[in-house]
Amino acid sequence: MSLPLPINLPAVHAEVSAVFARYEDALVNNRLDVLDELFWASACTVRYGVAENLVGIEAIRAFRAARPASGLARRLQRTVITTFGADVATAMTEFRRDGSPGLGRQSQTWVRFPEGWRVVAAHVSQIDSPPTAT
Repeated sequence: MSLPLPINLPAVHAEVSAVFARYEDALVNNRLDVLDELFWASACTVRYGVAENLVGIEAIRAFRAARPASGLARRLQRTVITTFGADVATAMTEFRRDGSPGLGRQSQTWVRFPEGWRVVAAHVSQIDSPPTAT
């Protein structure tokens, strides 16, 4: 690997943006097969959530299979996708759900494997909405 890595190569950024959009669609529509496909199938994969710490793809699969399939819709805002070279990227976004005053935050680290882009680490958290300026 040569340093410094090129940041946000247009073709790579477009690929990651597309796979991120595919992930989001699968998430809000509870398409477990697509979510499973897009996470790295490894014991090293990590997903820390609002109320769970999942280490390994089996723990992630079990969590997804057990969670409710309704109330998943959300609106994204301030999404930032950054690519590093041709094979690593991060995706950060904020989200809001109807009826929830909190602000959700999601981060993902994506790596390109021979089979395609996969999430190797993810984090989801929620904070109270910041006060609005008056």
